[in-house]
Amino acid sequence: MENKKIRALALFSGGLDSALAIKVVANQGIEVIALNFVSHFFGGKNEKAEAMAKQLGVKLEYVNFSKEHMEIMKNPVYGRGKNMNPCIDCHALMFKVAGDLLEKYDADFIISGEVLGQRPMSQNSQALEKVKALSNLSDLIVRPLSAKRLPISKPERDGLINRELLLDIEGRSRKPQMKLAEELGVKDYPMPGGGCLLTDPGYSKRLRMIEEDGLLEEENKEIFYLLKRGRFFRFGEKKYLFVGRAKEDNDIMVGYKGFGKFFIRGKGVGGPYIIGYGDLNDEETEFAKNLFSRYCKLKGEEDIEIFLNEKPMVVKKINKEEVESLIKQYQVVMD
Repeated sequence: MENKKIRALALFSGGLDSALAIKVVANQGIEVIALNFVSHFFGGKNEKAEAMAKQLGVKLEYVNFSKEHMEIMKNPVYGRGKNMNPCIDCHALMFKVAGDLLEKYDADFIISGEVLGQRPMSQNSQALEKVKALSNLSDLIVRPLSAKRLPISKPERDGLINRELLLDIEGRSRKPQMKLAEELGVKDYPMPGGGCLLTDPGYSKRLRMIEEDGLLEEENKEIFYLLKRGRFFRFGEKKYLFVGRAKEDNDIMVGYKGFGKFFIRGKGVGGPYIIGYGDLNDEETEFAKNLFSRYCKLKGEEDIEIFLNEKPMVVKKINKEEVESLIKQYQVVMD
């Protein structure tokens, strides 16, 4: 009877650490399936992750856990980091969901690219143990890059993976990983950072306002995506403008034109697409129209035509000083 092939599921962002963890384990003859977790704030189909999975020779699966992630975001057991990021709870949830998939993929254990001490708050030894406990996975988690500095796991004890061939990387320096990448032939990897919007101070500032307004709920997911785009204005509780800054913003925002109270675009003049959300009054709607004029190619210096919910209308030459004053009053700057 042929022996069953040992198989591991990997938490895979597409970055260097998760790629190296996969390579180290795969080099032991273990089959690895890479799981890219998708929430409203990170992950999802992308060329870099797919190119890295192809380079590593592993199957890539996208796992959408947006609803579960939203629930732990609202009330994380271990709180949040400096911004809106519930890192410990988030990692534990990924492991828990991966654990639920072990049977589906006929896999034996789970690996991740976490490095002891790389992130002082979420990857210290206590935090890693909290993640393990919260995930309810006992000790089926293997962290190949720092395994020799961590308690021995069940897969190591059971001989499914050779602990001696795992690593003892620790600390914030990236040099050991870069050296290892060269040794293992891992190339064209992205630089660290920028993966999770919840660690971004500017985005978190906006999202915190949404939370304060009671809208941090799955049913409002369109808002989370619009917050990523261009400029954001808040008149008051649950009353917003989402304003494109570049063509890329407009191209995405047009897909949300049916969301909110109104959608503004230019008629014969280029400018930002604007989505108004909430019970906006006439004064606030007028500001949105003038805002288009201010940011369009004519800079508010001439009468223009726009479409508001596809209805054509004229916007008169604006009072720039007055509009600029209102911009300062309502715009939420991502500083």
